[in-house]
Amino acid sequence: MLEYADLTAILPHRHPILQVDRVLEVEPGRRIVATKAVSGAEPCFAGLADGLPQSAYAYPASLIVESLGQAGAVLWLLTARAAGETTDGTLVFGAARDFEFLGAAYPGDVMRHEVIVESLKTNSAVMRGETRVGERLIAVVGSMLAVARPDTELAGPTG
Repeated sequence: MLEYADLTAILPHRHPILQVDRVLEVEPGRRIVATKAVSGAEPCFAGLADGLPQSAYAYPASLIVESLGQAGAVLWLLTARAAGETTDGTLVFGAARDFEFLGAAYPGDVMRHEVIVESLKTNSAVMRGETRVGERLIAVVGSMLAVARPDTELAGPTG
């Protein structure tokens, strides 16, 4: 199991962008199971008016995608580490296909992501996965692509 402090040593993300709280299981090169607790104190809920229905507090789909993608990034980086390799540059979420939202997460819920490797190369990864809240399946991704890009390629224009 990896705790939040361990994840900050693996990913460059920090609050409020770090969207994975704990890793429950990891099989480098194969799969990862990670969690994200949704809190009413999340920045995405700031400023909501009083008296709104529960549906107004659905965790944004974009953040579910980000959280699932970060779980995949942890898997990729731990796989490289287990092989004695490093991943040079920054991991960038490239694309997702066959993404389907089947439900929502709300404050008090714990999302459980399972990400499975389809293909890992030196500078790219293809994975698939799903997100559950308890036994409820809330999201499925058929395929997501991430790439590693040299930091020099990601730097903004100079001068």
